[in-house]
Amino acid sequence: MKNDQLLAIDLFCGAGGLSVGLKKAGFKVLAGVELNLVAAKTYELNHKDHKIYIEDIKKLDPNLVMSELGLKVGELDLLAGCPPCQGFSSHRTRNKTTSIQDDRNELVFEFIRFVEAMKPKSIMMENVPGLASDYRMDEIKEILSGKGYLFNEESISVKNVSDYGVPQRRRRMILQASKLGYIDAPVPFEKKKTVFDTIGSLEKPENSIDKLHNYPINRTDRINKLISLIPKDGGSRSDLPKEYWLPCHIKYPNGYKDVYGRMSWDNVSPTITGGCISPSKGRYDVPLIC
Repeated sequence: MKNDQLLAIDLFCGAGGLSVGLKKAGFKVLAGVELNLVAAKTYELNHKDHKIYIEDIKKLDPNLVMSELGLKVGELDLLAGCPPCQGFSSHRTRNKTTSIQDDRNELVFEFIRFVEAMKPKSIMMENVPGLASDYRMDEIKEILSGKGYLFNEESISVKNVSDYGVPQRRRRMILQASKLGYIDAPVPFEKKKTVFDTIGSLEKPENSIDKLHNYPINRTDRINKLISLIPKDGGSRSDLPKEYWLPCHIKYPNGYKDVYGRMSWDNVSPTITGGCISPSKGRYDVPLIC
């Protein structure tokens, strides 16, 4: 395949966020691989010029992928992806082990299987910090080193995305390796992007034409009252008068203090999770509403 652009493939592509970043960085993303049908259809909708493999990566032949994409072994510039991270997540490993038993943990080696078959010039794997200290990472480093990939201590490190222009506190492990040389570490931004920088000028949800921003709020009067009593611009459920504390918070006063909390205008947001639409799941209420 002859192409002036750098060529990339996105494994475990989800809805396509990484592919967006790769395209902004100048890569031509040829394809994504994703098992989850909803995520894959979203990817397909937003990346119409990419091929999407909607199937179990364990059953997908990388040689078939190369053949269908017109790629030769060693021609791909970047193989990137984020294997499922649930088994390495700190939320599920509070007993201080690096991981829990989860069949999805072994999918990191499917990523490596594609590396071994395609022999891309460079690779990038993203995951939660727990993978960096898991024994599987030692195996991965040994395999990559044996295949001629160069990496050093900085090549496998944990970064906070808030240091790089993302208005969110989110720590991620990044593995970078290349056959062409060592990959330089990214340079942190001088100033963090805050909640106010990002959403301070947004219309109120009821006035927005953005369907995601206009997500309907459906809360009971009791919850609305509770939220109204939480101090604006950074307050949390710990600031509530005791008569408004939930029974679980009375029993465990030192647990999960961010729930029912408000974000601070002048700081980054907390890590956005799948439960971000519910104030009971974390510090997801905006600073000034109510």
